[in-house]
Parts: sequence; C-alpha cells; structure tokens
Amino acid sequence: MKFQQTLVLFFVTCFGFAQQTYYVDFKTAKATISFGDLTKNEVYGRVLYEFEILKDTDSIFIDAQGFQSITYTLDEKFSDSLYNGKQLIVKHLFKKNTQHKLEIMWHTKPKKAMYFIDWKYNTSSSEITNDAIKKQIWTQGQGKYTSNWLPSIDDMNDKIEFDLIVTFDKNYQVLANGKLTNQQINDSTITWHYDMQKPMSSYLVTLAIGKYDVKTEISSSGIPLEMYYYPDSDSYRDLKFEPTYRYTKRIFDFFEAEIGVPYPWQNYKQVPVKDFLYAGMENTGLTIFSDSFVIDSIAFQDKNYVNVNAHEMAHQWFGDLVTETSGTHHWLHEGFATYYALLAEREIFGENYYYWQLYEYAQELWEQDKAGGGTSLLDPKSSSATFYKKGAFVLHLLREKVDDENFKMAVKNFLIKYQFKNVETKDFIGEVEKVSRQKLDGFFKTWFESKSFDYDKAIESLKKSVFIQEYLMVDCEVYTSKCKDYVSSGISDEAKVKVINQIPNRITLEDFTNSLKVRQAIAKNLVEIPLGFKSSYESLLNDKSYITIEAALFNLWSNFPEERTKYLSQTKNLEGFNDKNIRTLWLTLALITKDFEPENKPAYFKELLNYTNPQYHFEIRQNAFLYLKQIQACNENCIRNLEQASKSPVWQFSKFAKELLKNN
Repeated sequence: MKFQQTLVLFFVTCFGFAQQTYYVDFKTAKATISFGDLTKNEVYGRVLYEFEILKDTDSIFIDAQGFQSITYTLDEKFSDSLYNGKQLIVKHLFKKNTQHKLEIMWHTKPKKAMYFIDWKYNTSSSEITNDAIKKQIWTQGQGKYTSNWLPSIDDMNDKIEFDLIVTFDKNYQVLANGKLTNQQINDSTITWHYDMQKPMSSYLVTLAIGKYDVKTEISSSGIPLEMYYYPDSDSYRDLKFEPTYRYTKRIFDFFEAEIGVPYPWQNYKQVPVKDFLYAGMENTGLTIFSDSFVIDSIAFQDKNYVNVNAHEMAHQWFGDLVTETSGTHHWLHEGFATYYALLAEREIFGENYYYWQLYEYAQELWEQDKAGGGTSLLDPKSSSATFYKKGAFVLHLLREKVDDENFKMAVKNFLIKYQFKNVETKDFIGEVEKVSRQKLDGFFKTWFESKSFDYDKAIESLKKSVFIQEYLMVDCEVYTSKCKDYVSSGISDEAKVKVINQIPNRITLEDFTNSLKVRQAIAKNLVEIPLGFKSSYESLLNDKSYITIEAALFNLWSNFPEERTKYLSQTKNLEGFNDKNIRTLWLTLALITKDFEPENKPAYFKELLNYTNPQYHFEIRQNAFLYLKQIQACNENCIRNLEQASKSPVWQFSKFAKELLKNN
C-alpha cells in the first residue's frame, strides 16, 4: 500500500491531472472557515464537496498549496490524508454516474492568496496615526491561488456553487460571495453564513474582513448594490463616500440595458482594502478594490474609481458568468470588461471621452509594436495592453463592422447560450457571424491572429469623430502662426494640452484663464516661470486638482526662493491623494528650506520618516522613501523599512524598494 501511495504521489506531482474535468464534476462546496493566531496567518477549515463521477477512475484530487495539515473523509466511510504538498489525492475505485461527498479538514498558514493586513501592529502607537492601521483580511485568487487557503479546484473549467460560513471577531465585518442568510451571535464572535445559488470558478471565491459601514442602493431591476466604506467619521463618509462610489447605480443600470442580460447573481458588493495587489478584482458578486480609489471631490478630477468600478462590474458578465477555457482566450475577460467600462464612461462623460480613450489605447498599442512587443490577441503570454486595450479596440471595430443591433444581439446570445460555462473565442465569433450573416475570416486574421496592431485602420475608424479629427489636425512640433492662438481658441481641452506639451515656452498669460486640464498642463510644463507670470502661476495653488497643486508648489518653490515661506505656509495643511502626494512633498521642502520653522524641523523629519513604516499604505511609503533618498536623509530606520518593503507582496512596490536599495 505504501508503494502504491508513493506511486500515486509521484504521478500527480510530475504529471498532474490536467484533464480531471473529464472524469469528475464538482457540484457544490460548503466551507466553514475560522482563524487561529492572526499574527501567524493561521486558517482552519472544513469543506464538504458534492461531486459526480463522469468516467470510471481510481482517484481524484483537490488542489491545496502548502497546507500544514489536511485530511479527508469520503462518503462518511473512507478517511485518509494522501497529500503531496500541492494536491490532496483521494484514492478510490470511482464508477461512472455515481454521486459522492468529500469532507476535507485542514489547517494552513497561507503565504499568498489570503493576506493578513496590520495584525502585528499596535493601534495605540503614538507614532502612527489612527487611519494608518487597518486590520483586515482579504483574498486575491485570480490565476490558481485560492487553493492556498481553501482546498479547491484550480481548473477554471470546473464551476462550483460555493457557500461560505465564517467565524470571526464580532467587532469586524465579514464579506463573502453571495447572500448573507444568517448571522449567529456568539460570545466574542459572529458566524456569518453566505449562500451562492449559482456555480463559479474557484479563483472567484473571496473573503474580505475589516471594519466597515455600508450604504445600499437598489438597482432599477431590484438588485441590492452594497457599497462598503471605512467608518472613520461622519466627515469621512460625507467627504469621500459619494465621490468614491459616484455613478455606481447608473453604471449598473446601464450595463443591464446595454448587455441585454439581467445581472446573474443575487447581489453586488464592493469593498476597499489596504495594499491591494491590483486596482480591483471581480470576485463573483463581491468586487475588492484598492483603497487608493477612496477619494474626495477634488481628487475625483484626476484619479477616480469610475473606470475600475465599471471594469470590475462588467466582469460579472464577462469572466464570471462566462469564463475562458484557458489563457489563450483571456481577452474574452479583459477585452470585454475594458470595452464595456468604456461604454459606461461614454454614457457618463460623453462621446468625446470615449473616442479620446480609444485614441490613447491606439497610441499605446502602436508604441508597443514599435518596441517589438506586439502580440496576438490569442497568445496566452500577451501583455496586459494587448488583452485589455487591443481587445477593447477590436470590439469597437467589430461593432462598427456588423452594426449596433447585430453586435448587441450576438453578445446577448453568447452570454445566454454559455452562461455558467466556459468558452473560447470561436464561440463568440460564431454568434456574431450567425446574427450578422457575415464571414469574419479576414477580420479575424487582421485583429485576432496578427501580432501587429493595424494603427492606420484604427485611426481611420477614430476619424469618424470630429473631436479626433480636430485633435490630429493640431500640431505644433514645428511652430507656425496658428499655434499662437490655439490655446485661446475654441478647440478641445485635449488639443490645447497637446499644444502646451509641444511649446511650453510659448504659453501666454491669457492661457491661465483656461480649464482645469489646461491649467494643469501649464503647471506641469512651465518649469521655468517668467517673472511676469508669477502672479498667474501662484493662482494654480488654488485649483481643485491635487496634481496641479503639487506641480505648482514645487515649481514656485524652485523659481522664487525668497517666497518659499509664503508658499509653504499656504499649503501647510494639504494632504492630497491617499498617497499624501502634497504632504510628503511639503515635508521635504520644509526640511530643506533654510530658516523655515527651524523649531519644527525635527517633528517634520519624524513625520516623513514615520511614513516609511510598514503600517502605512505602500503608496505613502513609496513617496516618503523617494523624498528621503533625494535629500540624502534615509537613515538606518529608513533602510530597515526599505528592506521590509522589498519583500512586499505588491510586486510594483517591492521592485521599487529593491531598486532603491541597489542604488543606495
């Protein structure tokens, strides 16, 4: 028996069961989750799977990555713990068309997929502000990662109805996929019961635990839209809730009307979390997003949640309801979500906005091609730009080719026919050809199979917009008499910004009277400020844009040394975005400005240094590290925090920290 177990372990480890879905269909999963020592990432659980055998087989497996202990009981009769560190193997003579139950018990300390935020830190520390520490637990399972905390099926082709029961400290909110059906109040904990009624791939299973309040709106079709936020204060709610979730109900209602297929899940929840790995993630019925997008009305001008909100919401149909069979068809998720998010933004911000975004997509894809990085839309190793932006552009062009009515009908038929199933590109194209009665072989070859992006054809399509025609017409790389009057003319803000970017030395005083976008371009491009422009440039410090204020503060401080105290005093109480872009710049300038509040410099240095601590959001830390390095003030504590940052699960941040350490 021991030899047979070793042989099975060797086979699964070396060869895997890539085609397990041919032999077994997992139907339901009811998981009970609890936690041990939160400073050690301890998770305990029990999950009951019900499944059907499709073909005779002598074993099945469950993915489970790096568990401390894991055992199972099959049909309440057979128990074992045959485990190779990656899969739990269930050895049994399974017969076709038989139904079974598999109960799994486990304990693990996940190193990825489930993240324990700030549980090691003391909230009473006098050096850390109250809003810095946010004790949370959240998951990110996209790819094949859910099996790091929940024994599950990494193959996205097996869709399962997951119900989660989670017990946690009663002072925290627990969120999971599905509808909350019961809350059992215990002595110091609450047990939360979440029910899913439809199947999904396991990478979409999620948990989010933290201190939150919630506001709920009801969509036009009756779906509850639950929007969670940090309960810091009434002012927080008043200042940040509305700008953060602005247009949520409008986007949801637009999607149901535009897509033509009702929202497929019981409810829709959204929750911000600290130090999230991406902008957002479309877990079924529960989007988790980075709290970098928790903003006020001023920040909304430059950095808002609208696109991410719409993108992740669109995934509830494209990716969650219908799911790719493999990475070859990943554009069916990301291209569709990007395109439909853009349609929602067109509904809100107008036609010009829509064409401007497509134009920027085309520019990025063209640059990618010129750099030799062009890839096919059907290459599973393609770049994000290809999957997201080329995918969206292809849908725009396809809609033009077959017309609106045919396109919308094909999408609707595609979603209904393949709901709760897995799909390939040919499934979608087949529906388009059927409805439009067009053969799309040539289109497919140009836009799906070719590695290059046909920039000329893309621009030809975009020129149907008068707005884009005007933008392309404006060109001041070679200065002409026309360029002098462009910025004060009636052309679009985008065209005016283009002119300012090309000829910043030709800016006039009249240009300062323009829109927020144009003034922002002036703030960023007019680095050397003529004395005659001083008063007008100073007015930029009052603009409702944190980007404008940041650029204007630095440029004014650099150009007029004798006025530094005035500029620092004027901006002393500004924070900026959630990354404290203005505050960290201000602290740096205050430290290196001679004779500015010398008695407060130690406190200012302490504050800037404290922002490098692990308790702060990684974007705040990144700003603080950068400024301390620039003024050569990154001391031992700073270096120690930088070394910790180099191990962050947020790969962009860890890469930044490693580069800074290398150049130390």
